[in-house]
Amino acid sequence: MRRAALLILFLAVVPSASAQPPQGVLTTHVDAAGVYAANCASCHGTNGQGIPPPGVPGAGGIIGMGPSLRNVGAGTADFYLRTGYMPLNRPGEQPYRKRVLLSERQIKGLVRYVASFGSGPPIPEPHPERASVARGMRLFIDHCAGCHQVVARGGVSSGARVPPLTQASAVQIAEAVRSGPYVMPKFSRKAISDRELDSIVRYVEYAKNPAHPGGWSIGYLGPMPEGVVGWLIAAAALVGACVLFGNRRSSE
Repeated sequence: MRRAALLILFLAVVPSASAQPPQGVLTTHVDAAGVYAANCASCHGTNGQGIPPPGVPGAGGIIGMGPSLRNVGAGTADFYLRTGYMPLNRPGEQPYRKRVLLSERQIKGLVRYVASFGSGPPIPEPHPERASVARGMRLFIDHCAGCHQVVARGGVSSGARVPPLTQASAVQIAEAVRSGPYVMPKFSRKAISDRELDSIVRYVEYAKNPAHPGGWSIGYLGPMPEGVVGWLIAAAALVGACVLFGNRRSSE
């Protein structure tokens, strides 16, 4: 009887191995806080308050500096983490799409943790299947083509490289519109409604592999490069014709 009582006490005090979460799996708010502390706090502050210039020296002598994460919302955090925009190698550099360093569970936990810093746009749920490609193209030309080109292949803006949208998922396109990553403007529902956003997403999805019945697409570089190439081909053909006719005339 005494042995049975000791056995019950032992099982109550020592948790079973099956009850332990797998290594590296985020299960609680505390786990996400640890990932945040290791990957984000040195630049964004321990409570997401941000660290203004000139920054604060951190681990390895790296100067930590970054904007506040309060009220950025789950959508913004999800975009930056799933595209590999964050974490940065050093403060001040332009974020760009690269290999994602965190696991799926870590990203989900970290997104929830950052969202707890205040209100902000949630992760959007676009429905491009309900939208119009033609309307999306008109909206994209009005709001986006000035930087991304009409074919969504990226470009150059003042002080920044504009990324192509060929690797962006439907959710990431919607997240970028609502959050305005880096120098991109942020569009509210008043500026671009959810229905209009669906059409923009539909067009960008189409632009990844558009139809080109006119022939050679020239890498979808846009009308200006296509015009230049057309003129170069025409000029070369004209010079070749002149040389050919000139040789014939001189041989007569």
